[in-house]
Amino acid sequence: MILTRAQLPGTWEILVPNAGIASMHTAVTRFNTVVLLDRTNIGPSRKMLPKGHCRFDPKEVVLKRDCYAHSVLFDPQTKQIRPLMILTDTWCSSGQFLADGTLLHTGGALDGFTKIRKFEPCELNGSCDWVELDNVKLSEGRWYATNQILPDGSVIIVGGRGANTVEYYPPRHGAVSFPFLSEMEDSQMDNLYPYIHLLPNGHLFIFANNKAVLYDHATNRVIREYPPLDGGPRNYPSAGSSAMLALEGDYSTAVIVVCGGAQYGAFIEKSTDSPAHGSCGRIVATSPDPVWEMETMPLGRIMGDMVILPTGEVLIINGAQAGTQGFEMASNPCLYPLLYRPDQPAGLRFMTLNPGTVPRLYHSTANLLPDGRVLLAGSNPHYFYKFNAEFPTELRIEAFSPEYLSPDRANIRPVIEEIPDAVRYGEVFNVLISVSLPVVEIVQVNLGSAPFATHSFSQGQRLVKLTVTPSVPDASGRYRIGCTAPPNGAVAPPGYYMVFAVNQGVPSLARWVHLVK
Repeated sequence: MILTRAQLPGTWEILVPNAGIASMHTAVTRFNTVVLLDRTNIGPSRKMLPKGHCRFDPKEVVLKRDCYAHSVLFDPQTKQIRPLMILTDTWCSSGQFLADGTLLHTGGALDGFTKIRKFEPCELNGSCDWVELDNVKLSEGRWYATNQILPDGSVIIVGGRGANTVEYYPPRHGAVSFPFLSEMEDSQMDNLYPYIHLLPNGHLFIFANNKAVLYDHATNRVIREYPPLDGGPRNYPSAGSSAMLALEGDYSTAVIVVCGGAQYGAFIEKSTDSPAHGSCGRIVATSPDPVWEMETMPLGRIMGDMVILPTGEVLIINGAQAGTQGFEMASNPCLYPLLYRPDQPAGLRFMTLNPGTVPRLYHSTANLLPDGRVLLAGSNPHYFYKFNAEFPTELRIEAFSPEYLSPDRANIRPVIEEIPDAVRYGEVFNVLISVSLPVVEIVQVNLGSAPFATHSFSQGQRLVKLTVTPSVPDASGRYRIGCTAPPNGAVAPPGYYMVFAVNQGVPSLARWVHLVK
């Protein structure tokens, strides 16, 4: 039986028809706003800066006096958009939220190559804006690097084009050689935007091209090499994606999934019709004898974004079925999202969802919102903004609602009535929820990070399922759930998390909780 669009799970909506910019990098803040960020040397956008806030750059090729916004702050609820001002080039940069909720943003191209920037979020009607730090800079230029917050709240910055090193923020002792990245470089690079996952043992799983290592950031050394993953290169420009599955139980096990990618040579040959492959590798990174378990997606895909949902399932969305990453380098948009269900048996883990209608190719993003929807932004496979093309520059912002948000599940959707604003590691605390129908099974309480999404990888993404007690009804008909905060920063680094109550696979609206040392 062939399912029609109406019969497939999930729904789509256009939130705004014109965001003003095509977002290359996207992050959700603890104020439920969204930072959208393009690059500065793109020429005119479709959003003006406030009067008197133009950027002057005599070295700029396109606009030496640039009065256009290249970053905006978006509120998905009110649909308001406020322009932000960025001064140096952010093309293919990296980012991560710090423990205090500030967005740390690093690198880019040209005058942004060694730049460090910060954005301290605020309410939409506030005046927060980008701040470019003048008293500190990167030890090495970072273009196509990856950031990951560490257990102590510092951030490691890994790689970049021509940068086979790591460094830290706050700065430690400059750049540290990381030969693994140079070893993984091939004739079309394939070691850029490495996939980095902080394991619950405190070490880093770092994947580049088709291999991974376990990296001890405390001593700056590789302590394990993982077996190669079949299927060819996966990192930029070969356009795969990766996610670490939800941490749960005693938090001793971490499972990594890497999916999709382009055929080797597609980038060199500029082959826009070279079919993407649909292979996925799944590995228990904490196992004493780790091996890749191979799976196959229903569709070949490049440039897919892997978004961990509040349930622990993974949404794979955006991308194309042919070509590679790069300007004008892909074709055949992959409009069908997939749901990866980790707990199902191998061969039954992928579910095809309701397709969208807006192609999201190179330079598009996907981010989980606190209401459980997934925000889709960007797609600009052209060097400048180009609207008269087969795949035009995309300014529309959409939201995809997974099946758990369907109206027929509203009566089992929990509401978080009371929760602490901040919790410490190992702290036992209560969450009070209400739900229309009686609770019949364990209600999960899950912590979701707010990652920095760019180039088909969400830097810093993780979901932690807390240890909980069975929910106990009180006199008012509400339910009290006893929760134990994560034990340490290796399981969940310090910072602000979206906390979801999940009842029978249906998440609540998240509440932001500050996890502190």
